[in-house]
Amino acid sequence: MVAPPDNDVLWARTLHFSRNGTPALTGVSVGVREQEILAVGGPRGSGKTTLLQCLSGQLVAQQGEVWFNSTPVHTMGRLVRERLRRDKFGWIDPQPRLVPELTAWENAALPLMLHGVGNRTARKAALEWLDRLDIGNLARKRPHALTHAERQRVAVARALVNEPTVLFADEPTAPLHRADRAHILRTLTTAARSHGITVVLATHDADVAAFADRSVSLLDGRIVNTVPLPADGKSEGAACSLSV
Repeated sequence: MVAPPDNDVLWARTLHFSRNGTPALTGVSVGVREQEILAVGGPRGSGKTTLLQCLSGQLVAQQGEVWFNSTPVHTMGRLVRERLRRDKFGWIDPQPRLVPELTAWENAALPLMLHGVGNRTARKAALEWLDRLDIGNLARKRPHALTHAERQRVAVARALVNEPTVLFADEPTAPLHRADRAHILRTLTTAARSHGITVVLATHDADVAAFADRSVSLLDGRIVNTVPLPADGKSEGAACSLSV
């Protein structure tokens, strides 16, 4: 077992994972620096979602290691990994998974309320994030009364409301129109930088990857290309393009 580099908040070494006998990851190694926005690119079926699930502890790789802040995630039991995801990680799916009985602000505030934060404090934080995403006026509406793009913005607010250490975004804007994609990505990346959140962003879209500091590309479960950080550390505007 090899300890990860000190400046990597996430570090994975030689991950192997198969689904129904088909390799999804084959020897993937990657490090993510603190407060970095990393784009994981590649075509559909290349292993992007599986990699994010392994890094976040949703899946345990059949071979390899995953470390979070020098703590081995791959040796944790299921309950410890669930607590890690609840306390330290945020997640955005391609499709918003909201609780239909709750209003927009209640859905956004849910992570805080599950942590025991009082109703008033949780509501205030949720409304602030909904306002940043330009849907504060929809706070009292339930998911069925929202458009798909509005529901996805609620999901983004929910992922950011407790200011996670790492936010995993799996194709968060794939089903949206260009204007909605750009707005959500600007909000997400601006929030990450202002709150010191590390982001791992899976995407097959080079325009989306351009919001990141650095890109890695997957093909058939292997890393085939890496666009490194500039020599001075982090980029100012994050404009790394992705090629596969």
